[in-house]
Amino acid sequence: MRGSIPSPGPRTVRYGGNTTCIEIRSDDDTLIVIDGGTGLFCLAQSLVASSRRPIHANIFITHSHWDHIHGLPFFTPLFIKGSRVRLHGATDPDTGNGIEHVMGVQLQNSYFPVSETQMDATIEYRTLQVGEALPVGDAVVRNVVMSHPVTDLGYRVDCNGKSVFFTGDHEPLFNLHPADHPEHAACQAHVAQRTAAIDDLVRGVDALIVDCSYTREEYPAKIGWGHGTFDSALEMALRTGAKQLYCTHHEPTRSDDELEAVFAEVMARYAPRLGALRVFLAYEGMEVTL
Repeated sequence: MRGSIPSPGPRTVRYGGNTTCIEIRSDDDTLIVIDGGTGLFCLAQSLVASSRRPIHANIFITHSHWDHIHGLPFFTPLFIKGSRVRLHGATDPDTGNGIEHVMGVQLQNSYFPVSETQMDATIEYRTLQVGEALPVGDAVVRNVVMSHPVTDLGYRVDCNGKSVFFTGDHEPLFNLHPADHPEHAACQAHVAQRTAAIDDLVRGVDALIVDCSYTREEYPAKIGWGHGTFDSALEMALRTGAKQLYCTHHEPTRSDDELEAVFAEVMARYAPRLGALRVFLAYEGMEVTL
C-alpha cells in the first residue's frame, strides 16, 4: 500500500509498509497480480504455503519504477518447477524495450545473484498494446495510459459483471501553459482527450483503486512528480460513477496516525457529495469480495 519506497516499522504497521502489489482472483480462481513491489514477496509466501500446485500467475506491471517492480526477483514461484509466470507490461517509447527488459535489468549480476536461466518456472513475457482487451482465464484485462513521467498503464479487470480498476501512479493531467500562451488551447484539448479516455475505462467500476499520495496542501510543491491527491481521487470516483474507492500508494513519510487524520479531514469535506460512493483507506492484507 505504500508508494515510492518501502517504509516498514512501528509508524506504518496498521496500513503496511510494503510497496504496491494487488492480488485479484477471478471466479474460476485465475490469479491476476497488478504490480510487483515488495508486497509481491508477501503474496509469494502465501501462495507457497497454500496447497495450490502448480502456481500460475499473470502479473501486470503498471510501469517500471522501482517501487512497482523490485519484488519481482523475490517472487518465490519463479524458483519452483512447474510454475508459470506471465509478465505483462507496456513498451518503453523512448527505448523500444518491451516488458522483458524489466527483468533483464533487475537480474544483472551487479544487482541480483541469480540469473533467469537459474529459475525453474516457465517465464513468459507479453508486451501489451495500449487499449487492447486481453482474456485471462474467465476475466478480461484492459488498459489505458495514465499520467506519470514514464508510460504507466492503468488496468481494468472485468469478470462476470464485476470490475476493478487500478490507476498505478497517476497525477491528474493539467495544462502546462498559462491562458495567454499560444499553445494553451491545444494543450487543453490534449488534457481533455486523455482525461476522457481514462474516465471512459473507469466508468461504472465496482472497485476503484487510486494513487492518493498527497493532500491538496502538499500537492503544489509536488506538481509534475506524477502522483495524485485524495481530492483528485474522490473527484475521479464521483465523475465516473465508481461504486467503491480505495485510497492507496500512501506517502512513505506519513505515519498511520497521520494518514488517518488526513483521510478524516478529506472525508469530512466531501461528505455532502458522496451519495452512494463508499470510500476506504486501503491497508495491507485487505480483502474485498465483489
